[in-house]
Amino acid sequence: MRDLDIERTIEILNRIMEYELAGVVRYTHYSLMVTGPNRIPIVTFMNAQAQESLAHAQQAGELITGLEGHPSLSIAPIHESHQHDLRALLEESLEHEITALNLYKDLLDVVQDASIYLEEYTRSQIGAEERHVIELKMMLRDYSG
Repeated sequence: MRDLDIERTIEILNRIMEYELAGVVRYTHYSLMVTGPNRIPIVTFMNAQAQESLAHAQQAGELITGLEGHPSLSIAPIHESHQHDLRALLEESLEHEITALNLYKDLLDVVQDASIYLEEYTRSQIGAEERHVIELKMMLRDYSG
């Protein structure tokens, strides 16, 4: 085992928290913009993503506090393409999830072999983000509009 770089861990966890909070806003916005015959299942999906992003932000914040850090009051910048057709929303969602996945991979690089608990947490989050990437790719592949 190597020593945990607490300062770097807190820094990345704050970036994750900010990004996950941006996800809450992003997915809530998307849920309000969906129209058409598939509105209800897509809105349900987007609302579930918003709730999960909030849970992930809260988990990251708890870890920051547990490491005697200070959780950020900011959210990550949110790019607005002003494209609200379903395909654009799904493509932007995919981009968002890939960025989140990469943030968790950054965290894994810092905590791996330094903290079993943080490594397991991070691997679990990576798994969740990979699942979202796969789901969104399937939704985009089957999109017919």
